[in-house]
Amino acid sequence: MALLRIVTLLSLSGLCHSQPLCSYGRLWNFLNLTTSNSYLLNFRPVKNWTDQTEVKVEMIIYGILKVSWKNDFIEWNPKDFCNIGVFSVPSSKVWIPDLDIQEDASDSSSIQQSPFVNLYQDGWASTTARQLLTFTCQLDLNMYPFDRQQCNVTFSPMTSSVAAILLTSDGNGTQITNTSKSVIITEGEWELKNIRIHTDFRRNFDNETYSELIYTVNLTRRPMLYVINFIVPLLYFLILDLASFFINEARGEKLSFKVTILLSISVLLLILKDMLPSTERHMPWIAKYCVGIFALVGVSVLEAMAISFLLSFPEKVKKDSAHRRICEDETQLERTDSKGTI
Repeated sequence: MALLRIVTLLSLSGLCHSQPLCSYGRLWNFLNLTTSNSYLLNFRPVKNWTDQTEVKVEMIIYGILKVSWKNDFIEWNPKDFCNIGVFSVPSSKVWIPDLDIQEDASDSSSIQQSPFVNLYQDGWASTTARQLLTFTCQLDLNMYPFDRQQCNVTFSPMTSSVAAILLTSDGNGTQITNTSKSVIITEGEWELKNIRIHTDFRRNFDNETYSELIYTVNLTRRPMLYVINFIVPLLYFLILDLASFFINEARGEKLSFKVTILLSISVLLLILKDMLPSTERHMPWIAKYCVGIFALVGVSVLEAMAISFLLSFPEKVKKDSAHRRICEDETQLERTDSKGTI
């Protein structure tokens, strides 16, 4: 009987020891993520240095960036670790791709980098970042304010050639466009049309080929504000100028009315000058529209001045002739008086 108890206790003890320890610490030790293991941090995670690391980049306009890459040294079987499939570790423990945005003009303080990296059972790793991205873009303002702009956001490795890092997208353009539209609350004067994604390769000055992932963002300006504030008022001023031809010229009100319209158009031109960039090579359509109406009203003012002068010219001639007769009569009287005195 005592022997049976001992066997039972040993069996229970064996069962207890055979159950795995369900903790992240056990997985941490298995992956060798210790402070002394600098191999996972300082080197690109490939077993053969000639192998290429695929880095997937996903971006939405809201400002969230997700980067995923394959790590050959971090893989495990979830069944051995209580079905743990995702493991978050500090970003200082593993290697992270050094990506750069070529058009970036943002302040470094606007980047909020996640302090953790997610490790997956199949060896993939990912991290996210929030960034208020300010990037440079060559604008074509020829059809302003009915213009459509196309801006590129180019991701590329800072030091690794395409032999080491190949950039690909973690989603398609339609999916990223729909996601970006769903998270944008206020778009202002711009409307997001679509986002296209394509990869490219460029050669550096050292003749090395680098991988590039280009997001092409297509935007359309909402022109209603400019139509109400500029186009319609300028057209209204032109109609008023044409209607001023029915004003009587006798009192000189027509000329003063036209000059007032000309000054009003000048104020709108000054406002438009502050809104348009001074580096534009070609004059935008709305600027040509304003200058054209300004020129028409200016010619109309000159026409009003000419008509006013022509209408007042006969009366002026009559006054001059009457004044001339009076002078001649006075001269003749003086001569007559002088003869009578003699």
